[in-house]
Amino acid sequence: MHSIYARANGISGLWSTCVMVLLGAVALSSFLFNADSKGSLDIVSLKVFHSKTRRYPFRNEEIGFVKFNLSADLTPLFNWNTKQLFVYLEAEYTNAQGVNNTVVIWDRIVRRKDDATIDIIQKEKYKLRDLSGSFSNVHPAQYSLKYSVMPYVGVLTYGEAARTTEAIDFPDARDSVS
Repeated sequence: MHSIYARANGISGLWSTCVMVLLGAVALSSFLFNADSKGSLDIVSLKVFHSKTRRYPFRNEEIGFVKFNLSADLTPLFNWNTKQLFVYLEAEYTNAQGVNNTVVIWDRIVRRKDDATIDIIQKEKYKLRDLSGSFSNVHPAQYSLKYSVMPYVGVLTYGEAARTTEAIDFPDARDSVS
């Protein structure tokens, strides 16, 4: 005869093994559902202004303001294992020193399939800044809408839903906002 502790150990071992096998099957089945989302992205305006930095009041820098038109249907990315989506708009450019920069200028967390259709005309959530403090002699920027699918169980997957058709030049910096 087995003691009550040996029986509890056997039952809990069987239960935990079954749960792990089930979670492994869920994670592996997520690779079978590869959905592709499509969208369109247009940059309505891009303005650059001179500004003072917050930390160093005697230092000047240039700040970029972007207004964009975004339309994307992300509903195909939702399945029974999708917890949420992290959607973000990023600008990719090469600065005057030849360093490639990727800057996130807008983001959103989508938790429900009902909210996965995005159709907005909006300005940036985060200002566009360069570490050098200036956008002069900067190569044109390419803008793209990217997403990260966060599952309940399994590996994070990444993708791109929209991209501008051509690179956008940075205009010369202005002194006043108009």
